[in-house]
Amino acid sequence: HLATSLPLPSERDHLRPRIDLIAFMIDIKSKYSLKNVEASLDHVDASFFLGKVCFLVTGVGRVNNCSVDMNAIWKLGEVYCSPVLFCELELEGIRVATAQRLLRMLQICAGHIPGVSALSFGSLMRNSADD
Repeated sequence: HLATSLPLPSERDHLRPRIDLIAFMIDIKSKYSLKNVEASLDHVDASFFLGKVCFLVTGVGRVNNCSVDMNAIWKLGEVYCSPVLFCELELEGIRVATAQRLLRMLQICAGHIPGVSALSFGSLMRNSADD
């Protein structure tokens, strides 16, 4: 399911499926995109930041057209203890690899991978980013 911002409308709460992973998309060419994500973060329950949130930064192949400060994106990942993924949606190979990575994260967050929790996976992602 996709939403352009949070909070989600409450009139359909009873029909909404369980939310296992929230992927915030930030378009590197749009300051509005980052501001929208920052405003939406206030509407996310704190428990989601225990491995069930990630930031997906798109448009990274066009760094010369960058409107968003990369340090602000890295800071979001640090402050919210959530992984930051980078991708270029216009390149099919990278788009497919990113989709597979997100699907694997979703499977872990939904509890479909025995022995791996969202919290341990989130910690593993942060540790690998530090290396």
